[in-house]
Order: sequence, then C-alpha cells, then structure tokens
Amino acid sequence: MPIPELSFTTALTSWQFAPASTVLVCVTAALYAAGARRTSIGRASRTSFLIGCGTWFVAANGFTAVYGEVLFWVRALQFVLLVPLTGFLLAAGRPVSVLASQRWARRPLVRWGRRPIARLLLSPPATAALMLVTPWLLFLTPWYRATVSDSVVDDLTGVLLVFVGVVYFYARLQVDPVPRHRHAGLSLLIATAETLGDGVLGVILWQGGVLGEVVRQAAERDWGPSARTDQTIGAGVLWVLGDAVGLPFLMFLFSRWRTDDERTADRTDHDSAPAGPESPVTERPWFLDDPDLTDRFRHR
Repeated sequence: MPIPELSFTTALTSWQFAPASTVLVCVTAALYAAGARRTSIGRASRTSFLIGCGTWFVAANGFTAVYGEVLFWVRALQFVLLVPLTGFLLAAGRPVSVLASQRWARRPLVRWGRRPIARLLLSPPATAALMLVTPWLLFLTPWYRATVSDSVVDDLTGVLLVFVGVVYFYARLQVDPVPRHRHAGLSLLIATAETLGDGVLGVILWQGGVLGEVVRQAAERDWGPSARTDQTIGAGVLWVLGDAVGLPFLMFLFSRWRTDDERTADRTDHDSAPAGPESPVTERPWFLDDPDLTDRFRHR
C-alpha cells in the first residue's frame, strides 16, 4: 500500500513490527530491571537505561521505520535516535555493572577485561573508527538500499546501530568498569575530531550529487520534498541534530575531565609522600576500581 503523506497525525499513528529489535529491547529492559535491584546503581542511571530502551523501541517500530522507506531525512533521523541518543542512554545506565551482579557473568567479565584484545577493541582509536565509519558505510554504500528494500536487513541494521552506540559510549563514558581507564580529556579531544568527521559527511550529502536510492524513494511518493531537498534535510539532521543530541555527552566529558584532574593531583600528592615501612605499592586489577563491584570481584 502507498504510504500516506507524512503529518503530525500519521507520525503518531504509523507503526510497524520489527521482530529482532522488539524482542531484544523487551528482553534487555526486563533483565536490566531485574538485575539492577541487586546493585547500588542510582535511580538516574536506571531511568536513563529504561528511557534508552524506549527510544530504541520507538525508532525501530514507529514512524521513523515506516517513513524511512520513502524519506531519506527520516532514515537519517532514525540513525540519530539509535546511535548517539539510544547508545548514550543505555551506556549511561551502567549495564556492565548490572550484568556483573549476576553470578554466572562475573568471572567471564573479569577474564575478558584482562585480555589485550579487550583493551584494543575498546581503545579510543578503535571506538572512534567504529563511530565514524558506520554512517559513511550506511549512507554511501549499497547497505542503504538494502535497509530500505529489505525489512529483515533493516531490522538487523537497527540492532547493529544500537550495538555500535552502546560500545562507543561505554568505552567513552567509563561509568562502568573498563579494561583500561582513559583520561576524559582524551575522549573530549577525540569527540571534537569526530564532530568534524560528521560534518564532512554532512557536507558531502548536502553539496554532493543526489544518491540513486534517494531518487528512487522520491519516485515512490507523490508528496513531500524533492529528492534533492530530501537529501539536504537529511544531511542537516545527521550533522546538526546529531551534534545537538551529543551535547549531554560533551557536558559529561567536561565534568569527568575535572574529576580526572583532581584524581591525578591526589595521586601525585600521594606518590610524593614518604612511604611507610608497611605500605607496599601494588597494582589493583581494573575491576576493583569500581565501588559497586569491589566486593563481588574479590579474590578468594
């Protein structure tokens, strides 16, 4: 059936069912709610995670999924909802700490966190590359056409985009135990560079030629903007709205930067103090730096 013209009413009433995304978001929310009861995670973190589950569900099943088939800018909006918004909200909910509260997951998490591959995959270069390359591949390769024409590919892509966002913000926020702590100033510097990278993609979509798939989408409707205008609006959504959604992340990094500087100063003062006869210097495992997990990961 032809998709009706987009309006405020149709945006509220247009829904579809994305099986993979819907099942995963429901299971994830239920497991998180049950596991969070066993931790000291605050209400703000729990609320953030559950709101992230809500944005995931809406982006995968709401009007962004329906009208993303015929409007490029709506598909760009769905990307912003799934990656920088949902990814940030879920990571801010401290899901690794909740997972670690489960007895069966504790030792595997410890073993994984100690491996060099974990430090490599969650390092600033790796996570930055993941975040930067994903939108370029999605919108400038045949991957985009596949998401528009195949509902299964579209559904699985949505799951993948959420995964990319969660991994990125998990490694950058560092509110959960991470294999290696990085100074927030480094994350802030990288985030600034990533903003420039997003701007380049926005300029290419804005000033470059119209994508063939965008032209095909415009031909499937007799309403709405032209293909050129549609792509221009989509470029603005990715560039401007994406940066606006990322403002809370940057504000958080500024706050963490100050905290990291204070910790560095305290550590310097401690190291410069004379060591007592019974104060051996030891290196604590990464997972013992999190107060919520200290008792759970104690060596036996």
